Amino acid sequence: MANHKSALKRIRQSERRRKRNQHIRSQMRTMVKRCREAFESGDAARAADAFKVAEREIRRAATKGIIPKQRADRSVSRLAKRLNAIS
Repeated sequence: MANHKSALKRIRQSERRRKRNQHIRSQMRTMVKRCREAFESGDAARAADAFKVAEREIRRAATKGIIPKQRADRSVSRLAKRLNAIS
C-alpha cells in the first residue's frame, strides 16, 4: 500500500477513472450487441434506430479515449455495412 499522500491520491484517481471507463465501455458493448440483435431480426427500422444509438456510444467512447479513434471508425463502418445490407 502507498504511504505518500500523492500516491494515495493517485490510487483514488485511478480507481475513479477505471470505474468510469468500465461503465462507458460496458455501455458501448451493450449497445453494439443490441444493434447486432436488431440486424439478426431483419427489421430495418429497428436496426436503424439501434445503429444510431450504437454509433453514438462508440463515438463517445473514442472521444473520451477509452477506445482508439481508428477502432471506433472501423466498428461504425462494419455496423453501417450490415445496416445497408438489410435496407
